[in-house]
Amino acid sequence: MLLYIVRHAWAEDRDPEKFPNDDLRPLTSDGKKRFTKTVKRLVDGGCCPALVATSPLVRCRQTADILTERLENGTKIVELDALRPGSDLAELVRWTSEQSEEAIAWVGHAPDVSELAAALIGDGIPSIRFTKGATAAIEFTGKIAPGKGELNWLATAKLLGC
Repeated sequence: MLLYIVRHAWAEDRDPEKFPNDDLRPLTSDGKKRFTKTVKRLVDGGCCPALVATSPLVRCRQTADILTERLENGTKIVELDALRPGSDLAELVRWTSEQSEEAIAWVGHAPDVSELAAALIGDGIPSIRFTKGATAAIEFTGKIAPGKGELNWLATAKLLGC
């Protein structure tokens, strides 16, 4: 199984007056454009999840939408509360294990994406830096489980020229 972990793209700044409910804070126009370019390069490089799970917060859902719009395989999006800020790794592993797809993406928030990736490839110390719009590919032989993944790559927008 191949798991892609994606940090949401560039969102509007926190502003309690403009966004009293932070769940509704969207991506910026520039963030949408940069992530669209990033996804094009990722897809050209072989990134092709068959299912995308996302935090239900607007900025993550918009990131997931951009990702799936660039894929040609009719990729489905599922919103999971387990990807909200403070992600629930056990629930994400359980849910992912129940899926039949061989390539799945999780779209979430920082610092959670760093902590999730670290837990899946090692001892859980979050030493992986996910910039906005970054994507990691973690491979599992067999079922997904903490400490059993191997980091194949981590791509940032800057690395991809976006």
